Amino acid sequence: MSVKKSVLEPKTDKELEEYIKEGNRFVPEANILAFEILKSRGREFTELETQRIMSLVSEKNKENEKIIHPNHKRAANLIYLSAGLGVINVILSPAIFNNSFGIIVAILTLGMLIGLGYLVSRGDDWIKYVLLVFMILGLIGIPGIIMNILLNPIVGIINIVQTALQIYAIVLLFRIPKTNSL
Repeated sequence: MSVKKSVLEPKTDKELEEYIKEGNRFVPEANILAFEILKSRGREFTELETQRIMSLVSEKNKENEKIIHPNHKRAANLIYLSAGLGVINVILSPAIFNNSFGIIVAILTLGMLIGLGYLVSRGDDWIKYVLLVFMILGLIGIPGIIMNILLNPIVGIINIVQTALQIYAIVLLFRIPKTNSL
């Protein structure tokens, strides 16, 4: 979130003091801007006050900082790769373009895969359970994969590779320690 100095400058010194108090609800950037504005208005800060304000900003930045485990990145890349293979499958399956329902399903499926990959790359831990449920529901599609191998071997093989990539992504996500430390 971006804070504009022009929004804080018209505030009174008393209002700006609220930005630098311990336990305030303002973003670190606003804390720093309020501190700088007060200094430019002639407010003298002791070394102790300056350290307290800077440590307050530092603590808030640490709270806002989210540690993303390398497995999140790897799993997201696998999901994106799976989506890329899905695009190839769509191109190799001209029957999808015969009706609008097939096109809509293909677009929604690819969009959902990309969205899931994005959520994984952000480090959201809950998404692994969503992926697991989708994978379990996807087991219903195994006969379809077998039919694809018989009807169009390339599409069938791509489906198997996609499934393997997605399973490996789920395994990576479940191997992340609960503390999420590196």
